[in-house]
Amino acid sequence: MRINYSKGLAMNRTAIPDLSSRELQAICTIAECGSFMAASLTLEVSQPALTRTVQRVEQALGLELFRRTTRRMEITPAGEEFIALANRVLNDLRISYESMREVSDEQRGQVIVSSVMSVAYAHLPAIVSKYHAARPGVEIELREGVHGTVLEDVRSGVADLGITYTDEVPSELASIPLSSEAFHVVVPRKHPLAKKAGFTLGELTEFALVSLPREAQTRRFIDGLASAAGLTLQHAVTVRQFATIMQCVQAGVGIALVPGGAIPSALSAGLVSLPMTEPAVTRALGVVMLRDRGLTPSAQGFLSQLQGDWSSSR
Repeated sequence: MRINYSKGLAMNRTAIPDLSSRELQAICTIAECGSFMAASLTLEVSQPALTRTVQRVEQALGLELFRRTTRRMEITPAGEEFIALANRVLNDLRISYESMREVSDEQRGQVIVSSVMSVAYAHLPAIVSKYHAARPGVEIELREGVHGTVLEDVRSGVADLGITYTDEVPSELASIPLSSEAFHVVVPRKHPLAKKAGFTLGELTEFALVSLPREAQTRRFIDGLASAAGLTLQHAVTVRQFATIMQCVQAGVGIALVPGGAIPSALSAGLVSLPMTEPAVTRALGVVMLRDRGLTPSAQGFLSQLQGDWSSSR
């Protein structure tokens, strides 16, 4: 069967033959077996039923696929071409079905997670490792950023899931609570205040701070607390990564106020972590996602892994 593409462009949908994959399979099996009898045994259907299937396909196509005599069966030239096409269609369907099953079974796909840096550094590596071990065919992309970046990644559809502070979340996003995160001050081990039990917000005003940028929710939150108390913090140096904050503190540039997730980074850099005692500063952490967007099987699987392993990752 040769396709006239110039006519095909003008062809409406009703001109496409209404054939099922079962019918295509029947035609291909007859051609492969070389007889109706052998094909009926292979397909486990009666010969009369198989004959009716062929007649229906030929009627739908307006073509004769097989020439049958009392002694033999021959495939017509049109039948040869149609059978080649039917085999390609069935093969494509088989590949697509297997592909969809792999995606549904979380053996293939992609998950994009946008996270605030403290969570990405402290909590996610162990969770990602466990998820990847169970589903090695799923690609995982982690996007690290500040709170606003995470919300925009989810809102725009760039990320499947976001992990950030959920005290205030836009109405178009749904949130799932995970835990609360306390804030700590990190100082060098030889700092004169390193042996204190904790810091108050008022005490922070006496020291230069290494801080995240103004657009960071953490920075705005702390500045808001200071402003409400009539205090002014000394943001001496602004950086965008917690690793850089720790290096600057270690070098004596200043001290830093960071969320609890960044504490392992501080300890590995040889710094001392002290809790904020007055006021005790905590933020709610959770997962955010678009309300009207369903999760892919891979993303849903990652969310389940995250919720199940969150407490053990802290």
